[in-house]
Amino acid sequence: MKSDSSLATLPVWFRQEIPDMNKIRTMKELFREGRLHTVCESAHCPNMGTCWKEGVATFMILGGTCTRACRFCAVPAGRPDLIDEEEPHNVALAVKQLGLRYVVVTSVARDDIEDEGALQFAKTIWAIRHLTPDVKIEVLIPDFSAKEGSLKILSDARPEVISHNIETVRRLSPYIRPQASHDRSLRVLRRFRELNPCAFVKSSLMAGIGETTKEITEVMEELREAGCQILTIGQYLAPTRAKRHLPVERFLSPEEFENYRQKGLEMGFVYVESGPLVRSSYIAEKGYQSALNTKQQEILSDG
Repeated sequence: MKSDSSLATLPVWFRQEIPDMNKIRTMKELFREGRLHTVCESAHCPNMGTCWKEGVATFMILGGTCTRACRFCAVPAGRPDLIDEEEPHNVALAVKQLGLRYVVVTSVARDDIEDEGALQFAKTIWAIRHLTPDVKIEVLIPDFSAKEGSLKILSDARPEVISHNIETVRRLSPYIRPQASHDRSLRVLRRFRELNPCAFVKSSLMAGIGETTKEITEVMEELREAGCQILTIGQYLAPTRAKRHLPVERFLSPEEFENYRQKGLEMGFVYVESGPLVRSSYIAEKGYQSALNTKQQEILSDG
């Protein structure tokens, strides 16, 4: 893959309002007090200021070090942290203190644990439900190596949305996610749809790494066939200039992202969020509510 140095300058459509630094400091203090990680910080998300201004964050459980080293990700890879038994309660407490209606819980990959972290996800869901029963919960999970027991533990905890990101197209997947598998990700999504038909199944794609429009369309079709209902597509941004991180190949225009959104809806996704700044957890509640409304309308129509 070649990189054009001109890509170091972001297009004008990436400009955002200056975030409320007081709100950001307050959020950071709360997370540090609870020994909590957020993917907002760890993944260098460009929407951190926007989301935190609204008091919204994506909690990252199971520590801040990943056992995998995907070439697009800013989360440090290496020897993982010990599991914090108080983490589920601390996340639940933060959710209550922030007054959230909708929460996203994600994690690093934990190939060093037998269940790869599935039980910690379930404990976190249970803890949130105990303190704030009305909060809707979305989980963004690694693939758990497609272990049936782990998938069932997570499914039985009954989150409203189960998300696993396929990230890229089939051709680029071995290069970008060397410890993952394109087909395994599809298998995980399909299995969750079978295990918990009441939950919405979600996935996400990055664009601008060297894929073609045809390849994006093909993976969207694969996701629909696997039962994926909610899809997000966003612009890839290199987290650092480190050699292990892929450079941006090109910036897609807002019009190109809108075309993908329209194409996804035509394919049968109940909700598609597609744009330069879109990330898998960005305005996640909007995707859930839209999908829920569509489902309710279908039930009424069938009745």
